[in-house]
Amino acid sequence: MANVLSKTFLLSFLLICLVLSPPQTRAVITCDTVFSDLKLCLSYVLVGGNVPTECCNGLKSLITNVITTEDRQMACSCVKNLATAATDEQVDRAASLPGKCGVNVPFKISRDVDCTKVK
Repeated sequence: MANVLSKTFLLSFLLICLVLSPPQTRAVITCDTVFSDLKLCLSYVLVGGNVPTECCNGLKSLITNVITTEDRQMACSCVKNLATAATDEQVDRAASLPGKCGVNVPFKISRDVDCTKVK
């Protein structure tokens, strides 16, 4: 009888601990995630033309997934690193994507953005 009570107590205790424990924080996104979401924007950024619908969908997906400040700063750093290797025209086209896609990006797309100030 005591064995059953101790098992019931232990099970109840563990259940309470699970319910009361704080939620796990989400891992910071990686540049691979950012690049994957934005890869369908590459043709527009490189040569111009029409912005593909899939590009806007990828940008919206990225913005939906950058929940924490760390996520937003990481995404900013990844995009900034891409911008450093791009021409001025390519950076301008990339910077125009949020407006063309109707997406509010929480950082400026440019070579000189300070990603540590992104909140």
